[in-house]
Amino acid sequence: MTIPGSKSAERAWLVWARRKKRPVPGVPPPADPLGELKSLVEAAGGIVAGIHSQALSSEHPATLIGSGTVEHLKETVREHGVDLVVFQNLLRPNQQANLERELGVKVLDRREVILDIFARRARSREGKLQIELAQLSFRLARLIGGRRDLSRLGGGIGTRGPGEKKLEEDRRRIRTHIRQIERELATVRRTRTLHYRRRREVGFPVVALVGYTNAGKSTLFNRITGADVFVAEQLFATLDPTARRFSLPGGGAAILVDTVGFIHDLPDEIREAFLATLEGIGEADLLVHVADGISEMMEENISSVEKILSGLGFSGKPRILAINKSDLTGEAGHCPPGAIRISAATGSGIPGLLKQVEGGLWLHRSANGSTRRG
Repeated sequence: MTIPGSKSAERAWLVWARRKKRPVPGVPPPADPLGELKSLVEAAGGIVAGIHSQALSSEHPATLIGSGTVEHLKETVREHGVDLVVFQNLLRPNQQANLERELGVKVLDRREVILDIFARRARSREGKLQIELAQLSFRLARLIGGRRDLSRLGGGIGTRGPGEKKLEEDRRRIRTHIRQIERELATVRRTRTLHYRRRREVGFPVVALVGYTNAGKSTLFNRITGADVFVAEQLFATLDPTARRFSLPGGGAAILVDTVGFIHDLPDEIREAFLATLEGIGEADLLVHVADGISEMMEENISSVEKILSGLGFSGKPRILAINKSDLTGEAGHCPPGAIRISAATGSGIPGLLKQVEGGLWLHRSANGSTRRG
């Protein structure tokens, strides 16, 4: 992970402070509630050394988890050579500062891990700028002074300490940088708008692949277009959108866009940075929602993707649901009504998917009176 001064992978201890809830009859608890956080840390280059899960009756305002658990974690950090502690929970600035002081190591929450991955893998100019903006905004919110310093802001002799002066300088520097990035983003977006306008003038319809991260979208993209997009069994292996032309069964052509994978509970602070990597969806005539057919969380992941699409303003886009990895599930795998079963790895079901894509584009074109070819 991107920790200053680090030359090797950090050893991370994961923490989840969950609220105490009565079990719901017939609803089993999640099999691996910290599985996604573990994958995020590994995708950021960290090594998960262990996990601590704790049921809370109420949140401790200073540390979230309370002094007893903090002492336990302090011993764990020493015994296991832990470099950082990563919380599934979203920490308030004072909680993060207090935990770092008590534990003596870097403390992150889930948002910062995601931002770290985005910062590592963004390639487009807008993606890089938007992620830097999110990181700076996140830092600004966490530039808090000690209570004693903040109490010395009034007038009079000796009321302004050097620590608070440095804090204000840091804030001012970050705000200036934020304004500069916002101006650059406005320029980049104007250029992007012109790019998409030219694409529309060419006349090819646009199809975007969406879905939960690691569902196999990039493998499907390569299968359909013959491209060589990077594929890996890790979260956010694809971050910046990639577009290629492909042939439709009826002889026409369309543009296929591969997009970043979604995750559960996308934090608000990351939403804009996330949106910058999903520019292809806004221009798409049709979405192909790719779901991982071997995941125990398939239904939850599908629901999460639909929720994010709705939150980003894309709920009205026509779509096809493709359940991937049929080579591993066979006909026994669950396939929701109306979905198509495919295998991006072997090509099984791809001809049928392309026929559905062509039909969906024809319906969209008819409904909107489009003159696009395809």
